[in-house]
Amino acid sequence: MIRSIVLSAVVAALTAGAATAQSSDGEARARRILERTPLIDGHNDLPWALRENHARDPFAVDLETNLATSTRLHTDIPRLRAGGVGGQFWSVYVPASLSPPDAAVATWEQIDIVRRMVAAYPETFELATTADDIARIHRRGRIASLMGIEGGYSIDDSLGLLREFHEAGVRYMTLTHSKTTTWADSATDAPKWGGLSPFGEQVVKEMNRLGMMVDLSHVSEETMLDAMRVSDAPVIFSHSSARGVTDHPRNVPDAVLRTMPEDGGVVMVTFVPGFVSETLRAWSAARAAEDARLKSLHPGSPQAVTDGLAAWSAANPTPRAGIADVVAHIQHVRDVAGIDHVGLGGDFDGVNALPDDVDGVDAYPRILAALMASGWTEADIRKLAGENVLRVMRSVEAVAASKRAERPSLAALPGDGAPE
Repeated sequence: MIRSIVLSAVVAALTAGAATAQSSDGEARARRILERTPLIDGHNDLPWALRENHARDPFAVDLETNLATSTRLHTDIPRLRAGGVGGQFWSVYVPASLSPPDAAVATWEQIDIVRRMVAAYPETFELATTADDIARIHRRGRIASLMGIEGGYSIDDSLGLLREFHEAGVRYMTLTHSKTTTWADSATDAPKWGGLSPFGEQVVKEMNRLGMMVDLSHVSEETMLDAMRVSDAPVIFSHSSARGVTDHPRNVPDAVLRTMPEDGGVVMVTFVPGFVSETLRAWSAARAAEDARLKSLHPGSPQAVTDGLAAWSAANPTPRAGIADVVAHIQHVRDVAGIDHVGLGGDFDGVNALPDDVDGVDAYPRILAALMASGWTEADIRKLAGENVLRVMRSVEAVAASKRAERPSLAALPGDGAPE
């Protein structure tokens, strides 16, 4: 009996050791792939984290050191290097709660933070605006740094301002954030337009003319379909997962995924726990329902609500998402949309929690190793990591080149000086 127990323990230890060695080999293989193919992440909120927690100062923390234990940041240079990141779209996010004029000012300030961050670490970062820039910068051993606006309210309903943002280096705009705008419906707010308004269609067309990618993360399904119908260039989802796996409104429905081959775009899978774990999404919905119930029972007693919610949470511990959940979403997008239409958009430093074993920008080799262990080839990994995004960028650039002779649009919302 004792001998049997000992043998079982030895076998378990050897199996675990073999699995660890296999995982390590897979990660090393992933890093070798990323030496040749830039891994391009669609969305990182480090600029907002610097704004909110570090006085807008890239020097307030030493990004050249691993900050995993000393700060709440998910991003620093050692972990970017360990993760094999070769191109990063830095989000110049500002909250949807700001008025459009204030959002426009804050967006310029976010652009300034990105530029100062790149200038602070010139041996690591270099600004990029084209696919060729990314390839060139990656060959030089640096991280190509691009910018994306997260929320159409940042342009304050002005195509002139949109053009100035493009001139400043912004290469995608997410049409909405958490709230419906004056011209596009959000996935997480009441609809007003049934997708895009006529002015919203003009925004998409002007983005095509400029060569700015149309980002459909955060928008409603109707807005997704409207934008894909109007756009002459492929679209992107800079940080969205699959609704067929986790039924969250922020995720992309299968009906939209099935249109991606015709559109030519790319869905960059995000790692937000509530978007990748159906168990966690359902738990969050149940917690919100309990919160609403307690508030209706105790309208004059906030403490009773707090205590009741604490008791509910103690009885219903928060589920954990893991790397397997992330892999499931990547696989689902591939299965439904195809290998040419899947990418990566972690949303690091834009969330308070991350899945287990995906706790920073160094996680990419672990994710890629897990995919290769399930049968993905090196050619598949290259497409996921960066080739799909580079293809979309080149297509967007080609559409803009074909429209070079067109005049800038003078479209405006009614009452904002639109020509008769």
